[in-house]
Amino acid sequence: MEFRDVVRRRRMVRRYGPDPVDPAVVDRMLEHAQRAPNAGFSQGWAFLVLDTPADVARFWESTGADPDTHNAWLDGMRTAPVVIVPLACKAAYLDRYAEPDKGWTDRDETRWPVPYWYVDTGMAALLVLQTAVDEGLGACFFGIPAEHVDGFRAAFDVPADHTPIGAITVGHRVADAGAAGSPARRERRDNVVHRGRW
Repeated sequence: MEFRDVVRRRRMVRRYGPDPVDPAVVDRMLEHAQRAPNAGFSQGWAFLVLDTPADVARFWESTGADPDTHNAWLDGMRTAPVVIVPLACKAAYLDRYAEPDKGWTDRDETRWPVPYWYVDTGMAALLVLQTAVDEGLGACFFGIPAEHVDGFRAAFDVPADHTPIGAITVGHRVADAGAAGSPARRERRDNVVHRGRW
């Protein structure tokens, strides 16, 4: 698929077919994610892959989705056979930039104009989404509710220095993808590019 088609076809898919996702495709998504830009080649990210029914069910339970609770969004999202959780590690960046070739002598995070550990992990997540499209699959990035992050950590033994930036469901697209979502209700903004000056 041409890159321009990958970009144009990428959208959040919230309901999936019953077929499993080829593990080799999941591996390609993760390989591509690890090619994302990252400050100082810090590589301060990790990816938790949940691809068994038991692990996927534990993900939903640990993030507050009661098995008896039903709504269109949740029922559709729970059809995904794979969940990938990208995690950011701030310590990897602070450590990397305290190394001699970076010129800083401490791990003071006030030097960072924005938290690049989240930015870079977000770019890695986008490569997962784009690879899904290129492979003919669907995917959806969404947030883990703040009040359930500790439960998620406990359920999967996530180290304290790794923060989930969200989660990505992956699966085979279905013809009926559910509600059209925000793009059907809102126009795409065309006033976001400024040339020369604002």
